[in-house]
Amino acid sequence: MNYIPADTTLEAHRKQVEILRKLSPQSKALMAMELTDNIRQIAIEGIRSRHPEFNEKQVMRELLRMLVGDELFKKIAAAKGFE
Repeated sequence: MNYIPADTTLEAHRKQVEILRKLSPQSKALMAMELTDNIRQIAIEGIRSRHPEFNEKQVMRELLRMLVGDELFKKIAAAKGFE
């Protein structure tokens, strides 16, 4: 992994990599799942911020559209009868 975030020093990056390499596969998987949950929650909050008029079902539909893209979303929506 050669990418170093702009707000991270080389020394800090090396320490992060060192720590990550020591984690068990289970810990890495748990961390990945937690990050995924966090990103999904951030996306949901962004949808709510941009569309305060959306109810919970509309928020989840918009999240699905964001995750799968417009083309696949249209196919899913047509098959499920919600567009």
